[in-house]
Amino acid sequence: MRFTYAEAMTDPSYYVPLAQAAEAAGYSSITVADSIAYPKESDSTYPYTPDGNREFLEDKPFVEAFVLSAAILAATTTLRVTPFVVKLPIRPPVLVAKQAASLAAMSNNRFGFGVGISPWPDDFEIMGVPFEKRGARMDECIDIVRGLCAGGYFEFHGEFYDLPPIKINPVSTEPVPILIGGHSKPALRRAAQRGDGWMHAGGDPAELDRLLAELDTLRAEYGTRKDFEVHVISLDGFTVDGIKRLEDKGITDVIVGFRNPYTTEHDTEPLDVKIRNLTKFAERVIAATGN
Repeated sequence: MRFTYAEAMTDPSYYVPLAQAAEAAGYSSITVADSIAYPKESDSTYPYTPDGNREFLEDKPFVEAFVLSAAILAATTTLRVTPFVVKLPIRPPVLVAKQAASLAAMSNNRFGFGVGISPWPDDFEIMGVPFEKRGARMDECIDIVRGLCAGGYFEFHGEFYDLPPIKINPVSTEPVPILIGGHSKPALRRAAQRGDGWMHAGGDPAELDRLLAELDTLRAEYGTRKDFEVHVISLDGFTVDGIKRLEDKGITDVIVGFRNPYTTEHDTEPLDVKIRNLTKFAERVIAATGN
């Protein structure tokens, strides 16, 4: 089992020391959250809160995901960065491929590219991208990012993008893992068909079991690679016995955080408290599991 430390919407100056502390404590990776802008007016809802409210995001600091990933990777030597998740189809995929390949190449393959579809039409509107057919657009974006990050000349001719033979340099010495986030049937299918892993966003433990069963069925259908990554948020991740249960379910990476980010209050927890919390968990759970 690998352990990922999650922190978001906190003082931007905290991220590098938190990443360094997580690396020293034995975590395998750290998440990076993605948000482009917050609309003044919107009727969109958030899929991962009980009432769909997203007001907790207003006025919260979000460092641009690729910028923050670069800062963390430059300040660490073994820690992996796994965005959770970059809203891929609102971005130009060739530029994204260049960013992802550069991060992976500069960090000795320590960038695991978590991607998803934004649930909000607002994100598409402000980026000048149609909201319609977003799933099909997402599929093309994944194919383009994967093709360009592999190195060599790559061309693509799809419904949304048409690329002549081009290549980018540098690229990493290992493929950039593309980790697909989302709980919907299309997201699970996309992970099994096009992804190197799946990222779970939390919720009811019984729902997780259902999602894992559905994912296993789809992986069997598409012949998914054996080293497929499964990243989950679960209360089982906070105990040694729980970690064993997750391992038995085929989980490869557990994501842990030590405060509730879904609140309208700003994060006032001091840096030293955050470091103490992540270190105590490492001593109590990570060390006890032999990781």
